[in-house]
Amino acid sequence: MPLFQVTVDRCVRAVIDRRLLTMSLIGMIATGCAKPASSPVTVPTVVTVSRPVERLVANYADFSGRTAAVDSVEVRARVFGYLDKVNFKEGGPVKKGDVLYEIDPRTYKAALAQAEASLVQAQAKAERLRRDFDRISKLGGAASREEVDRVAGEKAEADASVASAIAARDTARLNLDFTRVVAPIGGHASRTMITAGNLVQSGEAAGGTLLTTIVSGDKMYVYFDVDERTLLLGREVQRANKASADKPDGNRPVFMGLATEDGFPHQGTLDFVDVQLNPKTGTIRVRAIFPNPDGFLTPGLFVRVRIPLGDPHPALLVTDRAIETNQGQKVVYTVNDKNEVVSRPVRLGAIHDGLRAVELGLKADERVIVNGLQRVRPGIVVEPKLVDMPVPPHESPLPAVPAPPAPAAK
Repeated sequence: MPLFQVTVDRCVRAVIDRRLLTMSLIGMIATGCAKPASSPVTVPTVVTVSRPVERLVANYADFSGRTAAVDSVEVRARVFGYLDKVNFKEGGPVKKGDVLYEIDPRTYKAALAQAEASLVQAQAKAERLRRDFDRISKLGGAASREEVDRVAGEKAEADASVASAIAARDTARLNLDFTRVVAPIGGHASRTMITAGNLVQSGEAAGGTLLTTIVSGDKMYVYFDVDERTLLLGREVQRANKASADKPDGNRPVFMGLATEDGFPHQGTLDFVDVQLNPKTGTIRVRAIFPNPDGFLTPGLFVRVRIPLGDPHPALLVTDRAIETNQGQKVVYTVNDKNEVVSRPVRLGAIHDGLRAVELGLKADERVIVNGLQRVRPGIVVEPKLVDMPVPPHESPLPAVPAPPAPAAK
């Protein structure tokens, strides 16, 4: 290699080394002059906490049911004839004894007159034979035995004819009365199934012509099916609580709500429990009765039914949004005295007026996180803001737990 080329390469490397040394010195000077970074200040997360609500609650079971009229009657014709009048407003109220329909009575008036005349004839004959019998009885031994038996037999036949004529007259009078079809119960009448001028059949012919239907409205039945597990649970509660078990079915409250109503504003009583369980469905038919003074309830409505199980007892209630699920376990997050987040596994109960009952795992004086759950984890420090336990606006306030009686003064 030429000497000139070797000299050039050495010079290039020397220049490169000096540049690298200069850059290293500049970096060291800049690092030494820079100020050290300050540590970040941790701001506690703000969360909303509430204390559990302590109230008297009762366990319950909910079902679906249908309303039904306490009394329902199909009004049918009991005599044959042409319909003359319809005397009620369809769908309107009727009272017991009101005349709803009038059937042409002329045929039955004539039949009654004939029956009354036959009765008079039978009575006259019976009176004549009674006198004959009295006279022949006074003759003593002067009349033959055969003559006495003949007169006595004719008198008995005449008495029987009178009784038959009385029955025929009463039947004719009933048929005449049946031409005026009256309401057997009070309530509301459905539409008329037949109008004036049509021929109606009597009750003996194909069941009689259906004229209308009347349903009562001052009270209303609700029928629903109770599953086997709830039935057994309710009976176990009654057995454990003798005071509740001694109550008759009619004193046990039942609550009901319509499809357009919130909660269960209507209160009734248990009226009937069937005597056997349906093995195909595993349910038993139950009936409750509810007052209906304003006629708001009508038969056939879909309703929600709630039955309390056992007597009211104190419970701790929290809002559902304070409850989380951790590996299948329900938990709530509380804040301790050091403002640290603590996870509390809990056992939940039913919902009462929008709040969930906590049966196990929570104390009344603990602060439960109700807002900000997505920003917390167990062990971190938070800044709690105490508020009242949120309750849905449509729910009514729950009754407070009564304070224990003060100790008697010694």
